[in-house]
Amino acid sequence: MTGFVNMSSQAFSYLIVIAAAVMLGWGLLGFLEYFTGLAPLMPLQNPTFPGGTQTVHWVLITLSGATFLAGFFLRWRYTPVAMLVLFASLATMCAIQTFDFLENPDRYRNFAHECINYVVISIYLFRSERMRERFGQITSVGATQTLPQSA
Repeated sequence: MTGFVNMSSQAFSYLIVIAAAVMLGWGLLGFLEYFTGLAPLMPLQNPTFPGGTQTVHWVLITLSGATFLAGFFLRWRYTPVAMLVLFASLATMCAIQTFDFLENPDRYRNFAHECINYVVISIYLFRSERMRERFGQITSVGATQTLPQSA
């Protein structure tokens, strides 16, 4: 990798680590408020969400932050796959919240922004040389497959 590309990739990987730590903290604070009513920083519950939706919301946020951090620091080979599954789940939850419950005028823009972030991070996790070095090769890149010939 060239110097600039290497530095950019390293910076992006650290940005993802920071984002995962924020997600984990946000999820834990959300659960604290959900179960106790205490909001140490600010209220995090959305009163327009039904209880089950709010529960799944906090589970996915907490799990995504914890999964990426644990996978990153333990160099778990399946971190990109696990994050892809969690991002798809988060995007689905966000779609439900956006189209069924939220009323703010920026909700569609925020939904699109969130989905774009998930796609960009997923591509980076699967395609960047830095992440392949960190997690190992998950899929065969550039491999050729020999198909059996019919008789």
